[in-house]
Amino acid sequence: MRITHALGAALLTLGLAAAPAAADSSPSASPSGGTSAPASAGTSFRTATEVEQGQTATASASTGDYLYWSFPADAKQRPTVRATVKLPQTHLRQTWQVDVYDGLRRRQACQYGAQTRTADAGTASLELACVMRTVRAWSEPWADDPLPGTYYVRLTAVDVQTADLGQPVDAELRVESKDIGGAAAVDGRLAEPLVPGAAVKAQRDKDDSKTAAVLASVEPDGGWSSGWWSDRWVWTAIGGVLAALAGIGGYALTRGRGRPPYVPPNA
Repeated sequence: MRITHALGAALLTLGLAAAPAAADSSPSASPSGGTSAPASAGTSFRTATEVEQGQTATASASTGDYLYWSFPADAKQRPTVRATVKLPQTHLRQTWQVDVYDGLRRRQACQYGAQTRTADAGTASLELACVMRTVRAWSEPWADDPLPGTYYVRLTAVDVQTADLGQPVDAELRVESKDIGGAAAVDGRLAEPLVPGAAVKAQRDKDDSKTAAVLASVEPDGGWSSGWWSDRWVWTAIGGVLAALAGIGGYALTRGRGRPPYVPPNA
């Protein structure tokens, strides 16, 4: 019984010590420091405006323009992209659409959300949303799973009538993520996140050259956390200790009192 109590105390200590470690390893979706939110948008993938998660980016444009933003997403995050378009007072029927692309410029499907919406004449604004799939730390080369790196958001009007082309509009974009945790962990990691300039940065670090340019500067708070560690290891360790306790308890209940006392033959 002393052994059982000792292992029980060890289990409690392990759980209390491991829980903060698991929480500290989770990527954060809040913006860092006092970085101001962008007030413009790019017009292509290469000129996409970088936005941190938790910021509300704004942009003024014209109907028919393509608006591009980019944001970082790390493993075990499930990003939600929300866009709001404020339309002019007079306009015809318009359809707006928001699309999300990964670092390889592959279009990512939305789990749910109003990715495409139509505004009737006289509508002041409309809201779009795209809840992405959970970002995985690693995936097969042939798969289309979201991977850690930079993601691009494209907002534009589709099937615009000629009378509405060039009318001024205002747009807002906000990206937030939910941390899924160890339920989305996989046994593997990317050598480098899918970030523009990642290969250039790796070559610069290897050659110790300071002339190479890195194109993407926004990354999750605390850096990219993709790797082998996840809170699955904590629960695996706790499960192992519980199995050991069960084995010791079963042995203590079934072993009996040991060898019977010796009784002389003539007693």
